[in-house]
Amino acid sequence: QVQLVESGGGLVQAGGSLRLSCEASGYTRYTYSRYRMAWFRQAPGKEREGVAAIDFADSTSYIDSVKGRFTISKQYAKNTLYLQMNSLNPEDTAMYYCAADWLPDRKVVAGRVGQESDFRYWGQGTQVTVSS
Repeated sequence: QVQLVESGGGLVQAGGSLRLSCEASGYTRYTYSRYRMAWFRQAPGKEREGVAAIDFADSTSYIDSVKGRFTISKQYAKNTLYLQMNSLNPEDTAMYYCAADWLPDRKVVAGRVGQESDFRYWGQGTQVTVSS
């Protein structure tokens, strides 16, 4: 059974950085590499939104508000997904979730992160709070 566990959230001042991690279990190293993965976030009173996605070819996609500040990556040897977040601002405050696709070998679509329904497995979330 696949499990995703996020870590790395916390409280940071505006302009600071954080790196989120999402460790996946239940995949072999080979199968993990084939799945599109994504980071979503949900701020209080707002809908969950996709932030960044990465596919089997390491193609990536981001929402406009984080382009140039956030970087999504995968470390296949550790079955771990990362989100490096730089130049954080208070609008980035949210619970951050990692998610794994339903099917292998699906590509990231340029300009799109995807919808919640595109992803089958979810972590429990890690809180990111950015103070002004």
